[in-house]
Amino acid sequence: MPQYNPPLRDIQFVIHELLDAGKEFSKLPAYQDVDKDTMNQIIEEAGKFASEIAFPLNQVGDQEGCTRHDDGSVTTPSGFKQAYEQYVAGGWPALSCDPEYGGQGLPQLLNTVLYETLNSANQSWTMYPGLSHGAYECLHAHGTDDQKKTYLEKLVSGQWTGTMCLTEPHCGTDLGLLKTKAEPQADGTYAITGTKIFISSGDHDLSENIVHLVLARLPDSPIGSKGISLFAVPKFQIGSDGSVGKPNALSCGSLEHKMGIHGNATCVMNFDGAIGTLVGEPHKGLNAMFVMMNAARLGVGMQSLGLTEVAYQNSVAYAKERLQMRSLTGAKAPEKAADPIIVHPDVRRMLLTQRAYAEAGRAFSYWVALMIDIELNHPDESVRKETGEMVALLTPIIKAFLTDNAFVATNEGMQVFGGHGYIAEWGMEQYVRDARINMIYEGTNTIQSLDLLGRKVLGDMGKKLTKFGKIIEKFIEDEGVRKEMQEFIDPLSDIAVKVEKLTKEIGMKAMMNHEEVGAAAVPYLRVVGHLIYSYLFARMAKIALTNKSSNDPFYQAKLATARFYFDKLLPETAMLIRQARAGSKSLMAMPAEFF
Repeated sequence: MPQYNPPLRDIQFVIHELLDAGKEFSKLPAYQDVDKDTMNQIIEEAGKFASEIAFPLNQVGDQEGCTRHDDGSVTTPSGFKQAYEQYVAGGWPALSCDPEYGGQGLPQLLNTVLYETLNSANQSWTMYPGLSHGAYECLHAHGTDDQKKTYLEKLVSGQWTGTMCLTEPHCGTDLGLLKTKAEPQADGTYAITGTKIFISSGDHDLSENIVHLVLARLPDSPIGSKGISLFAVPKFQIGSDGSVGKPNALSCGSLEHKMGIHGNATCVMNFDGAIGTLVGEPHKGLNAMFVMMNAARLGVGMQSLGLTEVAYQNSVAYAKERLQMRSLTGAKAPEKAADPIIVHPDVRRMLLTQRAYAEAGRAFSYWVALMIDIELNHPDESVRKETGEMVALLTPIIKAFLTDNAFVATNEGMQVFGGHGYIAEWGMEQYVRDARINMIYEGTNTIQSLDLLGRKVLGDMGKKLTKFGKIIEKFIEDEGVRKEMQEFIDPLSDIAVKVEKLTKEIGMKAMMNHEEVGAAAVPYLRVVGHLIYSYLFARMAKIALTNKSSNDPFYQAKLATARFYFDKLLPETAMLIRQARAGSKSLMAMPAEFF
């Protein structure tokens, strides 16, 4: 049976030793009282909830799925509602929310830790509160005073949940094609009519109301994405006193039958003149929705980090117990009929791949979460602006690189289990199925790659990337003189130079042919992802070397994992760089009718 133990030691290592979060929080007036003990207590309690409450329901959710009833209502799998009630009672939805609306006002970094552990435990269940937090952030940033009064306290408490309704049957990423209509009403509200598909958590029995954030067109809207507005549309209409009233004119038309995440209600939502209110300015709905979309992209990264970690833990446990053949260098467990498979080199390759992607992914995502805390709370406007630019640059990499790597890691985990990995009772095949969606939704990984290369890098002539490169350059200058760091600094320096050269080369080609960007974007993102992981592993190796005399197995393992990463995973960039440089010619040469 599957197992999950929150990786508290590594979480605390990243927060306290790698990021020195306490020192950073001391510079932020809102978080000056958040000390190490407070952080550790929250981390431990989050891990306890995830492992003891959410995790036991993971296979239950996968096997039962959700149920749509004749009246359009949906019930979640056994235990989901009770777990959500415990989540709300524990105050977890309010963790990083504004105290003005009942939140605890704690850092986004701690919320990120919470969501890593929850996603390891049960991605399907975690999507219900995860989307609600995104709806809170959107309304907090762009809602009117009345909307904030109506919705925020209920979302913060977890009494109500939220969704984002973007996709329609005929349009996914290209939202400029959407057809859902918003007709103005005499009382200042709008009647929303249209069909949305793939709506995660679209209907369920966990909360007393669901706040749908819906993209739609006003009658006078311009054609394309510049004519989209955003509306808050509750499942049940809301009285002047904030009470839940009669049903709104919307319903779940059907549940999608999916490859994975069966425990989450992925709905076709029909809006038949449902009453809603405008969020933000008319025709600028995408600007408001991007708050939620960016939060969702970071959240999907957390889903994949969670799956990478839990797949690794189960793979290791199995590899230590499963007996198969003898070691190539002689029996390692002569008292047994065969050696445990962890003695075999390729099994170790698979385990270390999972471990390296989990550890680097954790360091990367926590680092970005800390940047978000600085962006939102630092007293110096220039610091907020520069940090915000870094977050914008790194967000598509969080989404795409972590999700690609999670699919690799969960597949490696299934391979470690051999035939048992293909059997449902062991849990590994569910992780593979659940991981696959993360590469698709909230903007496919190709879209993230185009966003990185086209908008975030070439769009400002490489200014944000250059600033990021200077962070790495300074680290190389500071540590390059240390002999014991050479094995980490040399490959880091090498990939940093190659990224700079590759970026300039693609930029020059793109001036002549824009399709060069589309051809190079996906391998380019992975190369930049490896640059980031190289930098973070070098930093983690530095800390481990500093603590080498302690003989702590944790630091020894950290060094071993870093060495594996540089030896076995970073070399992927040689192939990726060649792919990016190959350009668009061979991709576009064949006429469409030849396919």
